[in-house]
Amino acid sequence: MSYHEVNFIEMRVIGCLMEKEITTPDQYPLSLNALVNACNQKSNREPVTQLSEMEVQDALDALVARGLVTEINASHSRVSKYQHRFCNTEFSDLQLSPAETAIICLMFVRGAQTPGELRSRSGRLHSFQSRDEVESALQSLQAKTGGPYVCLLPREPGKREQRYQECFCSESERPLNTDSGSVATSNKNDGYTQQLEARVLELEGQVQELNEYIQQLENASGL
Repeated sequence: MSYHEVNFIEMRVIGCLMEKEITTPDQYPLSLNALVNACNQKSNREPVTQLSEMEVQDALDALVARGLVTEINASHSRVSKYQHRFCNTEFSDLQLSPAETAIICLMFVRGAQTPGELRSRSGRLHSFQSRDEVESALQSLQAKTGGPYVCLLPREPGKREQRYQECFCSESERPLNTDSGSVATSNKNDGYTQQLEARVLELEGQVQELNEYIQQLENASGL
């Protein structure tokens, strides 16, 4: 995973290159200016950023040096353009299906998401026919050689669905155990512990009331 490990800005840059390669192929590869605009879009981005041209260029330079992005200098243009080599190229050992590519791209530009969110937000990236197809792609990304490439996060309070998160960004939060069964068991145990604690507090209150009542009886009887 170290070869593909990226920081937040690098992840946003790669995610935007992947997105534009699929959704606007006639405008791909991207110039630095176009990439800065893509990174700082107000829509389909979480969080919304205000990255400077220098920050994006520094990220590009680091990615080019590692072979994850390539710079193209066309003879008819003085403007350099950039395309990713992160996955699905002859230069990358990370080969993803269209569904897996869409999921990784969405996570790179919008962070952790539930299967339902991934399906509804996939848009022009990939047409998921069902939630089961999303789940299948997520399971495949967890089981791939060299992975897991996504992990299941603990359930958020009041939420029905758990979110999945990419495993490429060094700055992303990670659950202590990324095994989905262990996470589910942990959540169940946490809920049981909270119930026990609440029950203990309730019983302690009842004991306190009984002690006070006994003390009142003893005082009344003169004991």
